Amino acid sequence: MATANTQPPSAVRLTQYAALDIKGADAEKFLQGQASAQVGLANGTFAPLTCFCTPKGRMLANGQLLRLGSDHFRLVLDASLADGLLTHLKKFAAFYKAELSVIGSVTFAGASEPADTLANQLDITLPDQPYTHTTSSKGTALRMPGKPRWLLMFEKDASDLVNSDDALHNEWQLADIRSGLAWLTAKQQDHFLPQMLNWEALGGISFKKGCYTGQEVVARAHFRGQVKKRLVHASVNATTLPEIGESLLDDNGKTLGEVVSSAFSGEQQVELLAVMNTKVMEENLAVYWQQQPITLYEMPYPIERLDPEQIAAQLA
Repeated sequence: MATANTQPPSAVRLTQYAALDIKGADAEKFLQGQASAQVGLANGTFAPLTCFCTPKGRMLANGQLLRLGSDHFRLVLDASLADGLLTHLKKFAAFYKAELSVIGSVTFAGASEPADTLANQLDITLPDQPYTHTTSSKGTALRMPGKPRWLLMFEKDASDLVNSDDALHNEWQLADIRSGLAWLTAKQQDHFLPQMLNWEALGGISFKKGCYTGQEVVARAHFRGQVKKRLVHASVNATTLPEIGESLLDDNGKTLGEVVSSAFSGEQQVELLAVMNTKVMEENLAVYWQQQPITLYEMPYPIERLDPEQIAAQLA
């Protein structure tokens, strides 16, 4: 397998994210029964990755969970899923003192070093550890997994402070891909087990917490080794981007995987994340997109369980 170069992007407005806020005296208790994360680990500094599943263990959404106040949590997720997840969760929130809302006034921006100017606008210092955030009344800076880069959330419209540029947006997407971080979208909702997006390898699943929706299926797949599809990082020579959900095929036209995200990495080269049958890696099979061979890269993290409790302990 090849080794991909990694270079984080500059500041850019990111419209693909949304903020789903959960507030109230029972907010933590409510989330504990729905999210794959150990919600108590979200302590105002550590922001665990998490996901929400169907009873059959399929992902409805994934994201990152921040505590912005004692009874105030924020889930950062793909914008195409926010309203649907809100509707889904409200069915359960009716039994708790918890209010849920999608906060449309938040401006999301992605920044790499140096990002001090934007941090000053938020009256915060940029966090220096992955999975951590700093917050003020003006907004939040979240350090993303992988190479140094930050997701900034301005509580009010801040369009004048960031770039709206297709090339910079592509660079941010490419950085996600090179970090092995896949954000579920509406096109693939209710389609993957969390492990198929390597979510347990990124610390997005707690196997030490109590029950949550889909927990039995997710745990059984882990402990019985039943995950036969995995997220992979690959590249292909192309001048157009593969669409989400497009098939990756073998020599005989049989589907071996499907595209989750893609971005340009050169004039005629595309890098992508795809959920692939594990036999591709085990048997070193040839894989193609639109008859073009793809090259597989090493993932930037080991494909093994990483407990969020372990991450939190290292940050303490």
